[in-house]
Amino acid sequence: MKDRNFDDIAEKFSRNIYGTTKGQLRQAILWQDLDALLARMGDQPLRVLDAGGGEGQTAIRMAQLGHHVTLCDVSKTMIARALVVAEEKGVSGNMHFIQCAVQDVAQHLESPVDLILFHAVLEWVAEPVPVLQILWSVLRPGGALSLMFYNADGLLMHNMVAGNFDYVKVGMPKRKKRTLSPDFPRAPADVYGWLEQIGWQVTGKTGVRVFHDYLREKHQQHDCFDALLELETRYCRQEPYISLGRYIHVTALKPQIDERTNDE
Repeated sequence: MKDRNFDDIAEKFSRNIYGTTKGQLRQAILWQDLDALLARMGDQPLRVLDAGGGEGQTAIRMAQLGHHVTLCDVSKTMIARALVVAEEKGVSGNMHFIQCAVQDVAQHLESPVDLILFHAVLEWVAEPVPVLQILWSVLRPGGALSLMFYNADGLLMHNMVAGNFDYVKVGMPKRKKRTLSPDFPRAPADVYGWLEQIGWQVTGKTGVRVFHDYLREKHQQHDCFDALLELETRYCRQEPYISLGRYIHVTALKPQIDERTNDE
């Protein structure tokens, strides 16, 4: 199976994700985690890889903070859109744009990076473990991974709340090929297991949109956004709410010493 390329629906992707409270809330919670992660990594400019970074919303903000950012995406259209915005914001000189699949990014990097952003990509990748291994290989020892993935458990909960019982019974197959519904929703236990098997030390888990998508009165997503964000922030880093998030954001570190080769 081929991994998803958004060239054909880039405008729809931007409008339906970034242009909604879904995207606004996702970015707000994500940046709470990223700000804390950056604070722990010190004051120096970091070499950041945004793997599958799309329109560059997160990458551009990283560049605005003074970090050196490489953005790669398989979509030519997404890369072009990211470059336009980066130029408008005056940070394109602090960024490097690569049109390639995440699986091919290693050949485009001159040295290991300090921080990898891998957001809302894993659920579009047919073979997740090899991709995570590639990301491991381009991260320096002591570096950090910021991984956000589409949660299969949250998808099930969402469909049950909506009363889609028959759809859940048959395993929630994807109905249309060219939609924004991810091809491969991921079970959290699988993702945590893959990371630990490769060697990462998971340091944080955050549920993203743990309440937003389940609201019966959808107008409250917009009308009560500030109150909703406050409550999402209060509960999103504790169970059971982490596991109910439509996405889960995981932070992980690559140890200074590769413990897999240290048998003493």
